[in-house]
Amino acid sequence: MNDDLLNKIRRLKSIADTGLLYHTNEYDKARYRELHEISLQLLSNISGQGIKELKESFLPAREYPTAKVDVRGLLLSPGKKILLVKESFDNNWSLPGGWADIGHSPREIIVKEFKEETGLDVIPEVLLAVFDKRMHPHPPQPFYVYKMVFYCRAASSELVKGFDVLDVKYFDLNSLPQLSLDRILKSQIELLYKKVAESEYKAYFD
Repeated sequence: MNDDLLNKIRRLKSIADTGLLYHTNEYDKARYRELHEISLQLLSNISGQGIKELKESFLPAREYPTAKVDVRGLLLSPGKKILLVKESFDNNWSLPGGWADIGHSPREIIVKEFKEETGLDVIPEVLLAVFDKRMHPHPPQPFYVYKMVFYCRAASSELVKGFDVLDVKYFDLNSLPQLSLDRILKSQIELLYKKVAESEYKAYFD
């Protein structure tokens, strides 16, 4: 899939959504609605997803369209192994975390996600990175996503697999399992791990 083309289609849809929110006459409304339909047709063509499925994923915009936010956490064992969870979505592994929930701060989200997925109580220590997924070789997807990753310290030790993941384990950096590439990349884990190892806590962005 052409990433540049996908980004242009996302932008086209964002313009259409914004126009539908702020149009001042029926003529403009009709044109923006047509642009919206064209953007969904193009997304369907390049993604293989049906128009109906895309419409269910993209509910009508009620306010200015913005990026979605994914919040994840890096936690290391005393032996410097990386805690990963096995995603039920694709049977591959990722850092614990998920979509940002409305009504929760990023700190609250990562604490909640760790507890739900791994059974651990954690203390977020520092924001390590804000990744724009467009700037990294993730598989293309319709949504525009920012990914926040926190370095977390464990306040408990017993791992308890959550209901929405298949497994939870620690891995050596040099022996990572098959990763859920939509969620995290090996290059990103290596960047995060290096920042912690070198105590370099200035947040990476982009």
